[in-house]
Amino acid sequence: MRIAVGSDHAGFAVKQAIAQRLRDDGHDVVDHGCSGEEAVDYPDFGAAVARSVASGDCDRGICVCGTGIGISMAANKVAGVRAATVHDMFTAEMSRQHNDANVLCLGARVIDPGHAVEVAEYWITVPFGDGRHSGRVAKINALDDFRAGT
Repeated sequence: MRIAVGSDHAGFAVKQAIAQRLRDDGHDVVDHGCSGEEAVDYPDFGAAVARSVASGDCDRGICVCGTGIGISMAANKVAGVRAATVHDMFTAEMSRQHNDANVLCLGARVIDPGHAVEVAEYWITVPFGDGRHSGRVAKINALDDFRAGT
């Protein structure tokens, strides 16, 4: 799988650890930054990851900031992206099975870094549940038209 990753300064170390684990698992990782712990703006990196996923260049994306919230908001502004902020295995699983999330957002200041790596690694493996959830995801996707003014 080709996976885009990105973070702000608060999420840098966790992003690096996730990217390494994904590479070790055989995935192609596209790193959109940031490149260190110097203060940067999370919307830039959330948007870069989201654009990679929305364009089809990457299959999925993973974003990390301090809480996972801000970077999720930025990623969700990109049409075609369903970014979910998760904190554990259950919310990771539900974001994939029920919502077909294509961007995972994590909070480096919210969950243990080792656990964040495990959650990301697990999230990559969870399939979309389809069935009754397909109609709901279609309704989420239709909101992209509202944003575009159509």
